[in-house]
Order: sequence, then C-alpha cells, then structure tokens
Amino acid sequence: MSVVPSRWSALALLAVTQFVLILDASIVGVALPSIGPDLGFAPEDLSWVANAYTLTFGGLLLLGGRVADLTGRRRVFALGLGLFTAASLAGALSVNATMLVLARAAQGAGAALVAPAALSLVMTIFEPGPDRNRALGVFGALAGAGGAAGSILGGVLTEWLGWQATLYVNVPVGAVVIALAPRLLPAGRDARQRARGFDLAGAVTVTAGLTLLVYALVDSADAGWGSPRTLGLCAAAAVLIAVFVAVEARSAHPLVPLRIFRRGTLRAANVLAALTTMAMFPMFFLMTFYLQQVLGYEPVRAGLGGLPVAVALAAAASVGSQLVTRFGYAVPLAAGLTLVAAGLGWFSRMSADGGFTTDVLGPSVVMGLGGGLAFVSVTIAATSGVRPEEAGLASGLINTAQQVGGSLGLALVVAAATARTQDVLAAGERVPVVALNEGYRLAMLIAAGIALAGALLAGLLVRAGTARAEQDAPRPIMV
Repeated sequence: MSVVPSRWSALALLAVTQFVLILDASIVGVALPSIGPDLGFAPEDLSWVANAYTLTFGGLLLLGGRVADLTGRRRVFALGLGLFTAASLAGALSVNATMLVLARAAQGAGAALVAPAALSLVMTIFEPGPDRNRALGVFGALAGAGGAAGSILGGVLTEWLGWQATLYVNVPVGAVVIALAPRLLPAGRDARQRARGFDLAGAVTVTAGLTLLVYALVDSADAGWGSPRTLGLCAAAAVLIAVFVAVEARSAHPLVPLRIFRRGTLRAANVLAALTTMAMFPMFFLMTFYLQQVLGYEPVRAGLGGLPVAVALAAAASVGSQLVTRFGYAVPLAAGLTLVAAGLGWFSRMSADGGFTTDVLGPSVVMGLGGGLAFVSVTIAATSGVRPEEAGLASGLINTAQQVGGSLGLALVVAAATARTQDVLAAGERVPVVALNEGYRLAMLIAAGIALAGALLAGLLVRAGTARAEQDAPRPIMV
C-alpha cells in the first residue's frame, strides 16, 4: 500500500469533498424561489435545477467507479473535482435558465467521478479492521451531514449573499482539494488492472439505463406514476439494464464483473442503502417546505432548522463505526433504521399551527441519530471484503443505490403529498397551509414505513458477523 504523509489528513480531504458533493444535491433547494424570477424559469421547469444534478450524478456513478479502478483513483478524483469546480463557477455566472441547468448537469457528472473514487481511496488507504471502520465512520458522518447541511447553508447564503453564493462556495473548496490531492492521496490504481481492456458496450448500456431510470423517477412528479411517459421510460431503462447484464456475462473484460454480486452482504447492503436514502432524503426537502410554507419561516431560519438533524447524524455516525466493529453490521443498522422510522413517525404528527420546538426538534434528533448509525453501518457492509481491484466498483454500486433510492423516495412522497393536499382541498378545506400540512404528514408516514421495512430486512439479510472478520481480506497492490 502506498504511504501517504498522514492517513487521517487524507481522510479529512476525502470526507470534506464527499460532504460538498452531497451538500450540492440539496443546497439549491432553498434558493429556487430566488433563482426562478432572476433567470426567467418557467415554474414547471424550476425543479430541473436540482434534477439535472441528480440525473447525471446517479446515471454516471457506476461508470465513474469502474474508471477509477482502471485508470487510477487519484487521477479520476482530481479530474472529476476539476469538472465539478468549473461547472460550479459556470452555474454561478449563469445568465439564463439553460446555462444554469447545463452547469448543474456538468456538476453531477463531475460528482459521479469523484464520489466513488473518494470512497475507494478510503478503502485503499485504510486496511480492513477497526481503523477502516473508524475512517468510514468519519466519511459517513460528513457525507450524511452534507444532506442535512444543504438546506442550512443554502438558506444562509441565499438570504445574505444571493443564490449565486450556493454555487460560488464550491470554487475555493475545489481548488484547495485539487492542490492538496497529489500530496496527500496515493495514486490508487491496482497493479493488476494494467492489462485490462475497457468494456465500451457495458459502459454505454449501464450509463444509458441508469440515466433513464433516474430521469423517469425525477420526472414522475410532473408526468404522473401511471403515465405512458413514466412507464415507457422505466421499461426502456429495464431493457437497457438487462442488455447490460447480458453484455457483462459474455465480456472478457466486463465493466462490472458479475461475480461481485455473489457476496450476500454486498447485495443486502446495497438494497438497504437504497431503502435508507428512500426514507431519509425526502425528509430534508419536506422539513424545509414545512418550515417555510406552513410555519412561514424565512429561508435562513428554515435552513437553520436543519441543524439538529445534521449534528445528531454526525455524532451518531462517529459512534456507529465502533458499534459495527464490536457487534457486526446487522445490529447497528437495524437499530439505526428503527430510530429513523420512529423519528419520521413523530414528524408525521406535525401540525399546521405548530412550532419548531414542538414539531421539529425532537423528531430531528431521533432521526439524525438513527441516520448516522444506518449510513455508516451500510457503507461498511457494502465495502467490506471486496477485492482491492474492485474497490471503485463497490463504491460506485453503493453510491448508485443511494442516488436511485433517494430519487425514488422523493418521487414517491412528493406524489403522495400532492395527492393528499389536493384531496383535502377538494373535500372543502379553505386554509391552504392546513391542506399542505396534511400532505406532508402523509409523506412522512410513508417514509417511516420504508425505514421500518429496512429495519426488518436488516435483521434478515445482513449477516451478523463482526467487521473484524474482514481483516484477512487481500491487500491492494497500489502503484
């Protein structure tokens, strides 16, 4: 294994980068009301400021992870971060809606290269065992906190400096990380990968399939779940993914060696990663909308409302790695998802005339604690025991599962909330915020059910062996 000046300095660099990538999925949410009139967005098109990032991020993750394995993780990390940083600057300088949406798509493409490279670098810098678990705990804590912090920072920056600041903030961070990467990070390419070819057919089919799937999910809020457009896109995505599997089974140098799915823990962890983000990701948006549209908070105050969940999530994630080392994956994962379900269930009792301390603070803390345990446990489970030459692939898989899960969860709960709000208004409710609140309550309850299902599956699907059993996994030959 390559020696770096400090493993923990390298971890700090990688974790901060992952924090920024996850942050950018939600930071523009609070800024959308300001972006719309400023750049002339049609109301129905405004959601694509967020969707463009999600679309390319989710669609290219698997390809990004494998390219990192084959060409060098540090190289792909730096190139992806360069694209992400340049796209952030272009987005901040946008003069019309098209320019901003294209910049956000380019940001997502850069993030899809960076995220799996960063996680796989953590796996190659730290040997299997307690130290890697601790490192993944720190990495997971900042990644999870990024989702919660997006609304906080977005509200503060939008109100004080304007919506452009939500994109400008990435530029200095990206520049510093790119400058430090050659000093702190190993090259991150396994010597056994040098002679491998590149599976172009696999790359095209999986990227197209995943991109279509994510597009179908994020577009379903407008088109409708049962619409011919949504069903057609999902069918096309399924066909492309099936073709991809057939190509991989016959390829001499597959983009995704199908043997990786023989690992029961990896399969279960990716399913549970998708369920975790399905339950948690929508909450960050719903809570922001509840604070602004129902309770009438200003953007900065609504953003700060996400602080308790971010702090609780980071605190629990730092402890979660120790629990995994001691008890294995299943116990902390099931406990974490149970707490997430409890917190979301508590959220579903929020009232239209409520307040932060009575309706937000308590469930935020409970859900944040559960989320911290769940994120760390599922990340360790999904990456433990993976062959060194497939570290980027495993990282791309779990990142893809989380992105698809988050997109699916958001699409589901938004559709349910909208339908419930419309039903309440049609039944004669004359106060719009009451109808909105009823929609949000149902959405939180559905998310709680998803988390509870994940908690039950965690006990059934993830083996209870401790992470210490992975210490004998083969070590990487890094160049």
